[in-house]
Amino acid sequence: MTGILMAGTSSDAGKSLVVTGLCRAARRRGIDVVPFKAQNMSNNSMVCADGSEIGRAQYLQAIASGLTPTSAMNPVLLKPGTDRRAFVVLRGQPAGALEAGEYATGRRHLAEAAFASYTELAEAHDLVICEGAGSPAEINLRERDYVNMGLARNFDLPVVLIGDIDRGGVLASIYGTWGLLGDEDRALLAGYLINKFRGDQAVLDPGLAELTRRTGLPSFGVLPWLRGVWLDGEDALEVGRWRGEERLDGGLSVAVVRLPRISNATDVDALAQEPGVDVVVTTDPAVVASADLAVLPGSRSTLSDLAWLGETGIADAIVARGAAGRPVLGVCGGFQMLTRTIVDPVEAGHDGPVPGLGLLPADTRFHSEKALGRPSMQWRGHDVEGYVIHHGRVSVDDGHEPFLEGVHAGSVWGTMWHGSLESDGFRRAWLQEVAALAGRDWTPADGALGFAARREAMIETVADALEAHADLDRLFALAR
Repeated sequence: MTGILMAGTSSDAGKSLVVTGLCRAARRRGIDVVPFKAQNMSNNSMVCADGSEIGRAQYLQAIASGLTPTSAMNPVLLKPGTDRRAFVVLRGQPAGALEAGEYATGRRHLAEAAFASYTELAEAHDLVICEGAGSPAEINLRERDYVNMGLARNFDLPVVLIGDIDRGGVLASIYGTWGLLGDEDRALLAGYLINKFRGDQAVLDPGLAELTRRTGLPSFGVLPWLRGVWLDGEDALEVGRWRGEERLDGGLSVAVVRLPRISNATDVDALAQEPGVDVVVTTDPAVVASADLAVLPGSRSTLSDLAWLGETGIADAIVARGAAGRPVLGVCGGFQMLTRTIVDPVEAGHDGPVPGLGLLPADTRFHSEKALGRPSMQWRGHDVEGYVIHHGRVSVDDGHEPFLEGVHAGSVWGTMWHGSLESDGFRRAWLQEVAALAGRDWTPADGALGFAARREAMIETVADALEAHADLDRLFALAR
């Protein structure tokens, strides 16, 4: 065995989810498996134990494989800062920026780093399960591609297409991908896998048979829609994958602001899985105003998103909450927005102070050196772990209660830590304080699963679905 590439017919087709499940299924079979994604374009990232930054999805896939995550699993991470600029993370460390015009032409060194990382993993493990990016049918980018068919051609990898049937048009998307590829790329296509199916498969089967007849590509199976599974995704197409889960009436309501450049939106997943806590992701100032707790999440462009808060009226809603003593939480970029002033010559090129929302006794200044780390501490007797990824440094006035590399003042909390809400004891104790301020009688449910246990159960559910509905023997046998 060496490697296989799982490529989607579109973004959010389920590549990350399927690769996670495949890694766990392979591990169950005693295969020394490792995940790999040559390039991620995502603001959802994680910090490895060695201080390197990789995509959140590859971090989770490493856990599913039973491995310690490393930068080789995601050697290139592009973090969009604007519609025309992405900040580059190369082998886990900052490496400048990539302008829109350079996307198709200025990436040779990135491709070389990605191919070297794949070779490193292939030499150390029996099976490399690669995740593609976007779609291999993006023929306008094919010449410089090193994450889809460029990767497959370089290492002679068989490619399985993943199509999302829930959106509709899955047969056309698979057929269109097959049709747009050149002959040498098409020769590497080994088959397809249908994802997110609901209903009677007998209705679908004639379409699959005709698709196979026309393309020569076999089906590796049809995965059902998996209710209650919302594992970390690569991109921000879907923030709040837990939407639609059954919720208890009453309880504690949480409004998470859907910032245009939202980053590490997975921070609120742990809130959403807590019984009796109803989390919505919104751009509606009325929803932000009425919720028991408002959350400003991370941002890849703090000043830009702060200006957007003002334009939408959400800034006024947040300020009013603070003045009325109603709970607000800011995480990383969201915390920076809650301070009095922000100076950002690094990402925004703005040397002068810009007024923040002024709800916390602190000021923010961006520095060229990026802070990356995995801090831990205790908060009121509860162990808390998190990770930090930021250029902005916040200076807090003396005499105020610290809060996870941040500050607590009145009903407003700000922290530079991502991931802290995944610490079960801390999350539940802090939510009880929030509930008391909001006048709610919410308390943690007895026997509720912790976040890590819930995530592990979801990984197992995906692996079980693949075992039951996909031909894994034939799929794993593709790897050369």
